[in-house]
Amino acid sequence: MGDEQPAALPDAKSRNSDGQLPHLVNIQFKRKTTIQDVALYTDFKLDESYTPTRISVRVGTNFNDLQEIEVIDISEPNGWIIIPLKDMNDKLVRTFMLQIAVLQNHQQGRDTHMRQIKIHSPVQNQPVSSADFATFANPDFKQFQSIR
Repeated sequence: MGDEQPAALPDAKSRNSDGQLPHLVNIQFKRKTTIQDVALYTDFKLDESYTPTRISVRVGTNFNDLQEIEVIDISEPNGWIIIPLKDMNDKLVRTFMLQIAVLQNHQQGRDTHMRQIKIHSPVQNQPVSSADFATFANPDFKQFQSIR
């Protein structure tokens, strides 16, 4: 996400959750943010029944209007799981809030381990030119239009 930091993030490096399913990870952004994909790191060999098998990704402006945009089923994952996010028009998602919900675990486990979560925004490679900034419209700026 570069220098843009979410408004709320869990403090732990890995996400452990106890109790009834679904387990939720909520991420709120300070402004509407474009999200390309969500990457989750899991390790079935170490976590066994704590490893998710069904994950839902939801987006919205707040808790009250979250919409499910992706549900994936995974079997004995080991490593990074990349979940591409697109809306119903096949465009990248722009949102204020992202929710990752673990709906089911391996071996009917109740607790969940996700070792790392990454949110990726698209990289925009646009050349920057001084010509982009050279349109001086008001008289105060026009005095700096040319160098004497």
